Amino acid sequence: MNNEHGIYSSIAAVEAARSRSFRIWGATFALVSLWTISIIAAPVARSGAMPSLTEPLFIFFGYICHQLPERSLSVFGEPLGVCSRCFGIYLGLLLGIAVYPVWQRMETIEPLPRFWLFISLIPVGVDWSLTAFGIWENTHFSRLVTGVILGFACGTFILPALIEVAGNLARRSKAASL
Repeated sequence: MNNEHGIYSSIAAVEAARSRSFRIWGATFALVSLWTISIIAAPVARSGAMPSLTEPLFIFFGYICHQLPERSLSVFGEPLGVCSRCFGIYLGLLLGIAVYPVWQRMETIEPLPRFWLFISLIPVGVDWSLTAFGIWENTHFSRLVTGVILGFACGTFILPALIEVAGNLARRSKAASL
């Protein structure tokens, strides 16, 4: 069986790569889901479900986001653990990873052309710049949507990279055992 590079690969090797790819996808999806749920859990815990969980979550997310309440979406009247844009990025990352197997073969490690990653930065840059220069005030919606666009693009680049790293490690391990 020939792969996209014209190199013979046995059916067993192709199936092993496919299985490894789906394991990486599942672990990545689970990790990013947990991360995104933790962002939402911060205000839910504060609203009464588990108040002892609130401060550790907000402190943790405070290391990666400014957490300005006026720039954060709210749940039960409490701000999320990160601002609207950061939440959009993580939500987009989750969505990008979730749909990756639907539109791309899992054993394919070629991401989209980098051009698309750079294009996904434009909406965030425009949204931020217009506010920074006083041309308009961005909204929760604009920050969320531009973050989702960037996060989605990042997800479609991160997952193939993780699959490639896992494949390289598997090949090295196999070569070392021979």
